[in-house]
Amino acid sequence: MSAASRPAVVRARKPRAAELLAWYDRHRRDLPWRARPGERPDPYRIWLSEVMLQQTTVAAAAPYFARFIARWPDLAALARAPLDDVLHAWQGLGYYARARNLHACARAVAERHGGRFPDRAALLRALPGIGDYTAAAIAAIAFDEPAAAVDGNVERVMARLFAIVTPLPQAKPELRRLAASLVPAARSGDYAQAVMDLGATLCTPKQPKCMLCPWRRACRGRIAGIAETLPRRRAAQAKPLRHGVAFWAVRADGAVLLRRRPENGLLGGMMEVPSTDWRAVPWRAEEAVAQAPVAARWRLLPGVVRHSFTHFHLELVVLAGAARRGAVRGLSWIAPEALPDQALPSLMKKVIAHATSATRPTPARSGRARIGP
Repeated sequence: MSAASRPAVVRARKPRAAELLAWYDRHRRDLPWRARPGERPDPYRIWLSEVMLQQTTVAAAAPYFARFIARWPDLAALARAPLDDVLHAWQGLGYYARARNLHACARAVAERHGGRFPDRAALLRALPGIGDYTAAAIAAIAFDEPAAAVDGNVERVMARLFAIVTPLPQAKPELRRLAASLVPAARSGDYAQAVMDLGATLCTPKQPKCMLCPWRRACRGRIAGIAETLPRRRAAQAKPLRHGVAFWAVRADGAVLLRRRPENGLLGGMMEVPSTDWRAVPWRAEEAVAQAPVAARWRLLPGVVRHSFTHFHLELVVLAGAARRGAVRGLSWIAPEALPDQALPSLMKKVIAHATSATRPTPARSGRARIGP
């Protein structure tokens, strides 16, 4: 550990895994994917929960986990499922690449490993959607490999425990090294879950409950009086704003035109209301019509649909138009009653709600200006 990465030396004794495990045995959380004391952990449930918990809280993931387990109780069942069914069941959890990788991973384990997860982190990392953290978590919890599973909770615990003041993300390699140095040879799976529980329940981002912590006497951050300020982070950069135009095309029978996004990239494989590219400069309506999926008498609906992604904000305006019957290459006509069955991301649900509300017939909306042929 470099001198620049910590404050003045403070007196603290070495943290012991036994202290944390004793606390965990008394205070462990009862989670739907967690094996009870004496039970053998199920690698499928551990993997499924870890994928769901990426960028998601326990409270948000728990009902999705229950529905997935009820519908696909084991890896073989999930591997046989159509991708559209998995994407639809994932709606609301966001970061849809996780759902695509979940499905791809299930098939890979079924095809390459006879339906059984590898029991080592190095082998798990070769599977779709499994990175360093998820591989270590599965290997430790399901197979008791002494692997350090370092997520945001564990980074926070380590930063405070060792008083690491180097900001994230520069501090990540050092925090991983420190986390690995504490993993015990025995009860590695319980230890991995114990550190996660400690970060989730006591060593919280704000107002940590230091006096209840089993490592309070070893915590250099607490002793130095800086625990709540750790881990430190670089100032966040403002997200850029992008603009687009969505095309709400409706046939005489009420069917709506949707298309599937490319498998790779943002919202890959999900269904969407067709739109222009999303760019930094707002679109003029006449310019946008050139990218319309079908010919129609387009009219601009009032209001804007706003949505935020990890790296940018998005504003979509909506053009609505009545379209003729007939097939449209690469797109699908979906009956209104079938829309809830589509794998639609939250953004597109907002677009549909906005368009449906704005096009509902009312006397006040008669005589709206039109764009296009």
